[in-house]
Amino acid sequence: MKKGQSRHAQAGLSDDDAIQMYALMVKARKYDERATVLQRAGKVAFHVSGIGQECAQVAAAFALRPGTDLFFPYYRDYGFVLSVGMTLRELMLALFFKAEDPNSGGRQMAGHFGHKRLGIFSGSSPVTTQVPHAVGAAYAARLRGEESVSFVTFGEGSSNQGDFHEGCNFAGVHKLPVILMCENNRYAISVPERQQVAGRIVDRAIGYGFPGVRVDGNDPFEVYTAVKQARERGLAGEGPTLIEAMMYRISPHSTSDNDLLYRTKEEVEEHKSKDGIPKMRAYLVEQGLWDDAKEAALLETIDAELREATEYAEQAPYPRPEDTLLYVYGDDHASEGDIG
Repeated sequence: MKKGQSRHAQAGLSDDDAIQMYALMVKARKYDERATVLQRAGKVAFHVSGIGQECAQVAAAFALRPGTDLFFPYYRDYGFVLSVGMTLRELMLALFFKAEDPNSGGRQMAGHFGHKRLGIFSGSSPVTTQVPHAVGAAYAARLRGEESVSFVTFGEGSSNQGDFHEGCNFAGVHKLPVILMCENNRYAISVPERQQVAGRIVDRAIGYGFPGVRVDGNDPFEVYTAVKQARERGLAGEGPTLIEAMMYRISPHSTSDNDLLYRTKEEVEEHKSKDGIPKMRAYLVEQGLWDDAKEAALLETIDAELREATEYAEQAPYPRPEDTLLYVYGDDHASEGDIG
């Protein structure tokens, strides 16, 4: 690293990379806010928010290779899926449960991603099932001789499930190219971390024979570097890496949750002051890469894209009742569409 070099350059990112990362963080935040408004207005049934977690999600995506690597995001990862190629229209189609939804054809809850073209494997509602799926996919890729890694995310509550431990054990034994990123947002629905975990989640990697790294989830360059190094380790045959990204779930667990029943407004406000998106903007301004005019143009572009995506999804047709049986049995319909 050269003395005096910017943090993004030290990490191996160009000026344009840093700007694009910020733009995607803002896009994910604005989608999240719009989805909440739509639910409150009775336009959609349900939304799970990822506000406060976008920096780590976007940074991780930039360290990976869409089209090559295998992705197993969990239900708050709007920043991640937007960064690897999903569009706001696709997210809105899922939010409105419409037939064109590429994730599930409108048959799964919003935030349950699955996009075959983008290498996003279908997720399910029971938490943590994506961990053994990611490990199995990495094992299959190795058997096929493919140069790829599996990247899987989950919350800290999920690290207490058997799926996490079984996946870690198998990945450690076989030294599989898997990156496990725990988005530690401090709450598993209403249960705080102190009542879930004795010790540190990152230290659990030791028991399975591979490294664990704890990073500041509000620092995109720290997350990017950790994921980039984990990817290099995996491709070099050195096995998995567990990354614990420390962050905070600013929003309620979902639109069905009253978070003030288990935490205070003062606590939430304290963590809002640590939000990584305003910090990223301030950094870009300091580097001479951003200003108020660029910010206004970005917000205008995102707002127009959101309006178009919302109108399109609202008017799109719902699935037919008989579509419930699609992709369940191995029939001629299984090749239709691009559902992951």
